[in-house]
Amino acid sequence: MSRCGQPPHSATHAHQDKPDTAASCGHNHAHQHAEAAANESACCGSHNHPTATPLIPLAATTAVDGHIQTAIRIMQMDCPTEEALIRKKLDAMAQVRSLEFNLMQRVLTVVHTPQSLEQILAALRALGFEPELADGSGKPAQAVESKKPLWPLMIAGVAALLSESAGWLGYAAWLSAALALAAVALCGLGTYKKGWVSIKSGSLNINALMSIAVTGAIMIGHWSEAAMVMVLFTLAELIEARSLDRARSAIAGLMSLAPDTATVQQADGSWQEMAVANVAAGSMVRVKPGERLGLDGEIVRGRSTVDQAPITGESLPVEKSVGDAVFAGTINQAGSLEYRVTAAASHSTLARIIHAVEEAQGVKAPTQRFVDRFARIYTPAVLLMAVLIAVVPPLLLNGAWGEWVYKALVLLVIACPCALVISTPVSIVSGLAAAARKGILVKGGVYLEQGRKLKWLALDKTGTLTHGKPVQTDFAVLNNRLPESGQVLASSLAARSDHPVSQAIARAAAEQGITAQTVHEFTALAGRGVQGEIDDIHYVLGNHRLIHERGLCSAELENCLAALEREGKTVVLLADETQVLALFAVADTMKQSSREAIAQLHQLGINTVMLSGDNPHTAAAIAAQVGIDRAYGDQLPQDKLAAVEKLAAEGAVGMVGDGINDAPALARADIGFAMGAMGTDTAIETADVALMDDDLRKIPAFVRLSQATHAVLVQNIVLALAIKAVFLALTIAGLGTMWMAVFADVGASLLVVGNGLRLLRK
Repeated sequence: MSRCGQPPHSATHAHQDKPDTAASCGHNHAHQHAEAAANESACCGSHNHPTATPLIPLAATTAVDGHIQTAIRIMQMDCPTEEALIRKKLDAMAQVRSLEFNLMQRVLTVVHTPQSLEQILAALRALGFEPELADGSGKPAQAVESKKPLWPLMIAGVAALLSESAGWLGYAAWLSAALALAAVALCGLGTYKKGWVSIKSGSLNINALMSIAVTGAIMIGHWSEAAMVMVLFTLAELIEARSLDRARSAIAGLMSLAPDTATVQQADGSWQEMAVANVAAGSMVRVKPGERLGLDGEIVRGRSTVDQAPITGESLPVEKSVGDAVFAGTINQAGSLEYRVTAAASHSTLARIIHAVEEAQGVKAPTQRFVDRFARIYTPAVLLMAVLIAVVPPLLLNGAWGEWVYKALVLLVIACPCALVISTPVSIVSGLAAAARKGILVKGGVYLEQGRKLKWLALDKTGTLTHGKPVQTDFAVLNNRLPESGQVLASSLAARSDHPVSQAIARAAAEQGITAQTVHEFTALAGRGVQGEIDDIHYVLGNHRLIHERGLCSAELENCLAALEREGKTVVLLADETQVLALFAVADTMKQSSREAIAQLHQLGINTVMLSGDNPHTAAAIAAQVGIDRAYGDQLPQDKLAAVEKLAAEGAVGMVGDGINDAPALARADIGFAMGAMGTDTAIETADVALMDDDLRKIPAFVRLSQATHAVLVQNIVLALAIKAVFLALTIAGLGTMWMAVFADVGASLLVVGNGLRLLRK
């Protein structure tokens, strides 16, 4: 936008349609029984060996509409297996109003009636979980569960191998059975315990299916195979948990960007090291060269270069001096700085980024929703097939009970869609983390997956394609009644506006030592300019459109304006009630990154259109400089909205803007991009995708990441289903064994998790 008198630029985009947020291996906000049912059939292994992964602190208890909202950390909860159990248990409690699950951070948020917390905690303990609450500072009482020793699993593995060897070598059957039972006892009691809780709650997850399969194998005399299946399952669980922790670390690792302490000035003028959580806004903080900043602030003393790559992804350090903003998580490189804290640690830009990425895990991508719906059908179908295989051949075809029951047990292991369910959240979270590392804050998997579908990208001009700091290039008096110091009138009106064009006029006057006069009845005219009274005379300072609407244009003036506009300059006119008094021309400089970004977008097959508040001649000139396909000038907010709606008929549309007047178009677009969101509360909280700096090249980078994420999702779904299909066919044909089924199940899970983690390198 380049209209005079516009409000300051800030994104205010919020979609009306709420994405589906069914339960997944990520943060979710589902509250409906239908989704719970879906997850009861979607199961993953229970991970009991978490590593020392940094976890986001628990939020303090708050009041919500007469209820209490409590965050509970459950270290044993990191997959839909556990979520389904908890949801079924707590949904049955009248005291519970709603549930929110953040499986990646192992946090359950419960909105409940007062005085019911102990009942909720007791219900969780009855399921075998160990709930943890925040202490007074909002930090978890125990952020990491202790690792369980590996020696029982190692001994169980040796016992299983000896049991298998005893059978091969023809030793007594009791020896093979004893070794097998020892192996199952050493590594499988946890699985049996969780399986029994699952069966009691009326759901069949992987622990229940594995417990039934191993018990069945023992009952029909397949001792060594039962032991080997349990050992392999436990080992695969361990490896899978380590892999999931990598995805968890990618998000939680953002927390380590800010130091725990900062050097703060005390009331007596001395400097003392304090915990950043205890530093209030307004405090003075000193940071030495090489130190990482712990809080957001504004520099009061000193000059330095600051590496902002951890927040914005910028490759080069940025010069900072007095009056410049600095941000938590960035690195001071050269000189010592003293800055005044502008936000507490919990409200810093970095904290808002962490919160936004955490929340983004709950916005499900279309592929995730497909997987949930498929799993809802897949598991019951395979379970029914297992029952039929166990019963029908012996009853109707004179088949051997032992042979067909064994095949049914193999199918029980294959029945769990672990790989399918776990593949999508791991891939999405990895993609979100990869984007955050580059200074691209994506507000949900749905937007990450939609990015590849963009056909059109609409862009604002000022602050998006240009630097947003125009300078006055021309000034001309058009009426002899205007005094020689007529710039005073224009600068007086311009000084009251925050729009970049108005500010350029005000700066030019200030450089000449011109003092602004008092303006009465000041009013901003949306998309046109400003107006006010000076010395009881009504003046307007606005664009070509405003002057034309007031009937003050002439043929001579039109020719003058056209000449300046063809040069890519924005023209602003000062007028009274009857005539135009003066002309000002302002020009903005184009970002070099804008030209590169447009070229990259074209290579990706995305068409571009510029929606500018400038007149059509200026808009066309600017568009030609950067290679934009189409340009529309004189765009009011409703015009931008209409343009985006028209483009939507041709395919998915993205809208890039940094101003409040872009809000309608941003809301209508399939994906709204906010420019320069670093330090801007509104942009971070409301944009679909927030670019933490003003580099437009991050949009093609986002599209490429979207393409890569979709490719990985498709690969994982095909891989998981193909492996299941192959072993399903082998089992029916009589060639499949239980240990092969375990490899098919957990092996596929490990493959898809590893494939999803590749996105972290993008």
